[in-house]
Amino acid sequence: METLIIISFSILSYLLGSLPSSVWISRGFHGLDIREHGSGNAGATNTFRVLGSKTGLIVLFLDVLKGVTAASLVLFLGSVVHGTDRYINIQLLFGLCAVLGHLFPVYENFKGGKGIATLLGMAIGIDYALALACIALFLIVLISTRYVSLSSILATVAFPVFAIFIFKRDEPLLIAFGIVAIIIVILTHQKNIKKLWFGEENKANLFKKKA
Repeated sequence: METLIIISFSILSYLLGSLPSSVWISRGFHGLDIREHGSGNAGATNTFRVLGSKTGLIVLFLDVLKGVTAASLVLFLGSVVHGTDRYINIQLLFGLCAVLGHLFPVYENFKGGKGIATLLGMAIGIDYALALACIALFLIVLISTRYVSLSSILATVAFPVFAIFIFKRDEPLLIAFGIVAIIIVILTHQKNIKKLWFGEENKANLFKKKA
């Protein structure tokens, strides 16, 4: 019975992650498809750039919430003890399903965002202190360079490093998740990495008002 519930929650997590907040909000409130403007990405960063900080913050919050909610579904499994390896492993399963949904949303022809905000939400749901450390690094790099892509990549790379050396987390699957997250970020940011290498990446002004 528990196995069936875990499978059902995994599917629910994917469907939750598939909710394309940036696409639906841009269509419903601004009469445009965010994927046809700016970088063409259905994520919070492109929403900030195209529609301004107010809409960008809403999309960011919703995308993070997807990851937090998915990772928190484990609370409905009363037989799983909090803090155990099994508890964390199930959180990772549900969270990664949500990230997969964000990357490949079933509601929008499997064309989604880059998954950073949902990955962040998942991390918050699993270990908020570790997630906050990564957020702090993200903000430091962003303020210093104004490159969202570089900030995202470095914060993601820092996750397993912080987990092992600062927070002394030794769960194999948590570390494996950190490595998988790095791979996901590199794959979804290939164009950005190329632009960074050649000095062509756009610098962010995320809190500008919509023109």
